[in-house]
Amino acid sequence: MTEFAIELTGINKSFGAVQANRDVTMSIAKGSIHGVIGENGAGKSTLMSILYGYYQADSGSIRINGRDAAIRNSQEAIGLGIGMVHQHFMLVDTFTVLENIVLGAEGGRLLKQGMDQAREHLKALNRDYSLEVDPDAIVGDLGVGLQQRVEILKALYRGADVLILDEPTAVLTPQEADHLFHILRSLKEQGKTVILITHKLREVMDITDNVSVMRAGTVVANVHTREVDKEKLADLMVGRKVSLKVDKAAAKPGAAALEIKGLSLTDARGVKLLDNLDFQVRAGEIVGVAGVSGNGQSELLEVLAGMRAPTAGEIVYKGRDLLKDKSRQPRAARYRRLGIGHIPEDRSREGLVKAFSMFENAILGYHDDPALGRGPWYSRRKLVARARDFIGQFDIRPANPLLRVGLLSGGNQQKVVLAREIHANPDVLLIGQPTRGVDIGAIEFIHKRLIQLRDEGKAILLVSVELDEILALADRILVMAGGQITGEVAAKDADATSLGLLMGGHKH
Repeated sequence: MTEFAIELTGINKSFGAVQANRDVTMSIAKGSIHGVIGENGAGKSTLMSILYGYYQADSGSIRINGRDAAIRNSQEAIGLGIGMVHQHFMLVDTFTVLENIVLGAEGGRLLKQGMDQAREHLKALNRDYSLEVDPDAIVGDLGVGLQQRVEILKALYRGADVLILDEPTAVLTPQEADHLFHILRSLKEQGKTVILITHKLREVMDITDNVSVMRAGTVVANVHTREVDKEKLADLMVGRKVSLKVDKAAAKPGAAALEIKGLSLTDARGVKLLDNLDFQVRAGEIVGVAGVSGNGQSELLEVLAGMRAPTAGEIVYKGRDLLKDKSRQPRAARYRRLGIGHIPEDRSREGLVKAFSMFENAILGYHDDPALGRGPWYSRRKLVARARDFIGQFDIRPANPLLRVGLLSGGNQQKVVLAREIHANPDVLLIGQPTRGVDIGAIEFIHKRLIQLRDEGKAILLVSVELDEILALADRILVMAGGQITGEVAAKDADATSLGLLMGGHKH
């Protein structure tokens, strides 16, 4: 008979009128890697937060290793052998690896003795699980892949037998993700149980033994991974047939719409964020920018959208150097009027005002459009009509233009931003992380729309940390590392291994 490390039975959890978990039952076998997948708002994070003691269930029961458990806080969860590695690491950058690992578990008043014991324990964990982390390294000097290993070491040091990982590969290169999976397999071989929360179905198929699929707060399937495929899992998550393949004809690029020459950006501390970039984006093509988050992609988009002034270089749009224009009009507004659209990486901070209604957000940045009213006065009827048009074209839900946009799901918020920028009919479209935090159904829609825009002759610069997305959409791929372009590859010739090396700083 299968022994279970975790048994969740009839778990219910509500936040006011919203029921996040509804009669959830899930069993996780000892010594297995168990995937938990689902769309945004499916209840995955809430369920794992209950298991880790952040929340308490309204009803239902939890059994750990066959025994009933009442988990009232994270300290009790840790005491029961449950550890969690969060998507955003909980580390002190100025501390060493060893100091971070013992923080909160120093081992009594004699700190040196506790640290010496911790060092020996850490050596054993490093050896047993191939984690390969220097205990004396300053955490802030480590790459994200190594910082993630520190988080895993922290959990193991505290005696975790069950390890929950939340979107663990979101900020890793393919090579770092491969090493992480090697570590997870080592944990499994040593009898540990791993719960993997992810939206990357390829990873689910590669690493997990079993998968629980959640939809609208309930578990709709518990399956053995070997008995399903990616398409079946996607259909279960969304509740309908979903196409995971991006169908597109070969690009027919025209003239260069955007040319970047010697573009550099140095911050106030003298750090080079962009270092002498040269590339172009032509009409009728998608140029993808790949790289681990934090290597200059965000700053590149901000400069090209007019949000920041570069230190040096040229931005040539349709033969005109935009940086030589001495107009007193704000740069971002001027670029937008010329025909450069921008879908920002962080829709919450840069794309939307969450306290505003959907119809108000639908005109942000284009609020001086004479079609919206007369003189300084807006026509509310026209504003609402524009939002209703966006709702119909982009299947935005709920279909209520008066609703505060902050109440929409992440995917529907992204559709509002997309609809607004595409409606302006730009010739160049700058797109940052188009499907970050977006459901599979919305991803399918967004990808189709971007290919349609390309085929209409738009020049698209696409920044994404999702390598699969870059490979699926781009016609040419630029790779950035350390603020530089380390390589340019035709998408048809690209693969995850070669791109991963470029992302790691190996120049092509």
